Amino acid sequence: MLGLWIFVKGSGKKLFGGDDEPALDGGALQDEIKELGLDATGMEITVDADTVKVSSEAASQEIKEKIILAVGNVSSVASVEDSVPSAGEHVFHTVEKGDTLWTVFSKNLGNGARYEEIFEANKPMPSHPDKIYPSQVLRIPQA
Repeated sequence: MLGLWIFVKGSGKKLFGGDDEPALDGGALQDEIKELGLDATGMEITVDADTVKVSSEAASQEIKEKIILAVGNVSSVASVEDSVPSAGEHVFHTVEKGDTLWTVFSKNLGNGARYEEIFEANKPMPSHPDKIYPSQVLRIPQA
């Protein structure tokens, strides 16, 4: 399945630290992916305005989804387009004001006590279970 994931532009991580972010490029996103310790070997990442295009196969479906989230949760990105068919369904959740990982897990999988599964499925972003923010998109692990 080809995919287009929509993110909330302006709500994610600022790669350059200031309010006036320079034009985004694939190199800056590759640097962000490396900084997070994700392996993008074999993947091509390009930018067209505020859309990031990801192509080629990743090391695994999990890594691919984490890379999509890593680049999509950048402030100047509005969408990520994946041009390579995926294995299985993606399940993502956009964090709403007041959400915690407990409530996100309860909404999506029924048992908030297992919230650490969402945290582990999204490492290295966020760096702590309490560090999620409205409009952030998270992977929801599937059984």
